[in-house]
Amino acid sequence: MVSNASALGRNGVHDFILVRATAIVLTLYIIYMVGFFATSGELTFEVWTSFFSSAFTKVFTLLALFSILIHAWIGMWQVLTDYVKPLAVRLLLQLVIVVALVVYVIYGFVVVWGCVMKLPVREFDAVVIGAGGAGMRAALQISQSGQTCALLSKVFPTRSHTVSAQGGITVALGNSHEDNWEWHMYDTVKGSDYIGDQDAIEYMCKTGPEAILELEHMGLPFSRLDDGRIYQRPFGGQSKNFGGEQAARTAAAADRTGHALLHTLYQQNLKNHTTIFSEWYALDLVKNQDGAVVGCTALCIETGEVVYFKARATVLATGGAGRIYQSTTNAHINTGDGVGMALRAGVPVQDMEMWQFHPTGIAGAGVLVTEGCRGEGGYLLNKHGERFMERYAPNAKDLAGRDVVARSIMIEIREGRGCDGPWGPHAKLKLDHLGKEVLESRLPGILELSRTFAHVDPVKEPIPVIPTCHYMMGGIPTKVTGQALTVNEQGEDVVIPGLFAVGEIACVSVHGANRLGGNSLLDLVVFGRAAGLHLQESIAEQGVLRDASESDVEGSLERLNRWNNNRNGEDPVAIRKALQECMQHNFSVFREGDAMAKGLEQLKVIRERLKNARLDDTSSEFNTQRVECLELDNLMETAYATAVSANFRTESRGAHSRFDFPERDDANWLCHTLYQPQTESMTRRSVNMEPKLRPAFPPKIRTY
Repeated sequence: MVSNASALGRNGVHDFILVRATAIVLTLYIIYMVGFFATSGELTFEVWTSFFSSAFTKVFTLLALFSILIHAWIGMWQVLTDYVKPLAVRLLLQLVIVVALVVYVIYGFVVVWGCVMKLPVREFDAVVIGAGGAGMRAALQISQSGQTCALLSKVFPTRSHTVSAQGGITVALGNSHEDNWEWHMYDTVKGSDYIGDQDAIEYMCKTGPEAILELEHMGLPFSRLDDGRIYQRPFGGQSKNFGGEQAARTAAAADRTGHALLHTLYQQNLKNHTTIFSEWYALDLVKNQDGAVVGCTALCIETGEVVYFKARATVLATGGAGRIYQSTTNAHINTGDGVGMALRAGVPVQDMEMWQFHPTGIAGAGVLVTEGCRGEGGYLLNKHGERFMERYAPNAKDLAGRDVVARSIMIEIREGRGCDGPWGPHAKLKLDHLGKEVLESRLPGILELSRTFAHVDPVKEPIPVIPTCHYMMGGIPTKVTGQALTVNEQGEDVVIPGLFAVGEIACVSVHGANRLGGNSLLDLVVFGRAAGLHLQESIAEQGVLRDASESDVEGSLERLNRWNNNRNGEDPVAIRKALQECMQHNFSVFREGDAMAKGLEQLKVIRERLKNARLDDTSSEFNTQRVECLELDNLMETAYATAVSANFRTESRGAHSRFDFPERDDANWLCHTLYQPQTESMTRRSVNMEPKLRPAFPPKIRTY
């Protein structure tokens, strides 16, 4: 190349090389651009702006602009030198050309810069929102496959609510007696009051033993039998041989199983290089023009920085929303963030009327007293010292389904047989007959909690307990693989591209109208694992998703901007209190149509008040008031969906017990309910009655 230009002299050689080099850069850039738009399939403004969203494209474009400047400069300079002889005119034209080319490059730079996200962008194959058991199990599976995974948590991961799970993980290991996953499946279907999806329940019960043994191999410190196998205790609703005698199916690590599970999964995620973002609060999902979810925006609580987490798959694992009620066993972080994010993105939620009230929350405190206490031999008493559960569940007694036990306690209280105390009427949970040695070895956490929050020593006296909001059976409808679902106009299930949900936020549904004790931790592990297994294959096979435009990302920041700009208005603390009182009074253990209709109208007023609430603290670093206000939005979304759903289901089933419709109505209500956020209306969705490996369990009268 140089020899061909040698006759041009030194400057000519340099110009010749520069022309060739810039021509190569421009040719490669054109090939890159054509390839991008060819794979996109269309040329729209959104596609054009998404072209400039990556850092590589930005740098390449600026290099191409600079190449155009050099290329044009050499060519025009040569033309002026050859054909414009008056020196003054030539210099003037050269100056004009220089200014024009510089302006062109600056303009091009501004255009490119404007097409790039104003927010910082972090890109991963998958982003998992929530670091409880389900989120960490999904993230672990993704990271083990070699995909890049971001794990976002608004608290340090081991502070997630899974850490408070006490009793154990229900799974048919058969360590204490002969057992069978089909017996477990039967109990779960029955416990769900027959609106649990039997294909999903079958998958959970069948694959459960393998998933739990994986945890054992990871180092989870289960309690042990004398022969070294995992200890299993009895829990409510468990039976041998399809409804026979009481089973002992719940694998336990003393009464701190959730703590053991969460720490084990956290260590494994560190080992497998999951990128963990502690104390980051997810704001909203980001959808592209095709309706696919392509990540989320999140707020760093420590610094106030907002970042767009771009991902090919977004997994919601945000847990429950028990804080919509005044009295709950849930942590303060359980504010329905996933429900709110889903509803604002147009994703429907299923069975939101189904809220489990655990029979044994410490009266006046709401702190959970595990079902494992009754599994170890504890029992409930009324003020006359009677074991009243013998009246309501003659066979299972204190180990009947949780909804049955909770209603029984409330009936005792309503009929005047509740125990009196400064915290109001309640029942007593008697454990002292088990002996100090058993309590200290198998229920050490309960001893500590009772002494701290109930101010009683269970070794010497019973614990005051009352039904307390515990678990959200409803959530985002999903496939077994965690893929989020919506329903089209023909009533057919449709997968939402890029969005997954696992754990309590998901409604697979394996719990239906009532969850059995110990099945929640199994749900987390089995379906977190299943979603991860699906993603490790689908991400590798997935084509390029269209990027979100800047307007798509900015749309996810509307709530944050609204709160930041609201300096005047009502105190959000008062609004939150009103919401929780409304839910506690009108949508609790027992429900009635007129009260629920009144409650729904109250929520509409509260929702209007929320639009005019204020944010007093506008600082950036560790602004907990801002986070609480953002959480309040999600509490409102969750409570409203619950109220509409509860008014819609005109029967009593599982945890949804109505005075005005006291019977189960299979003819009309053997189905899921689906709340549509766009219209705030309700539809029905069929229950899956088609397990793959055995015949379905038909609905029958549910007794214990």
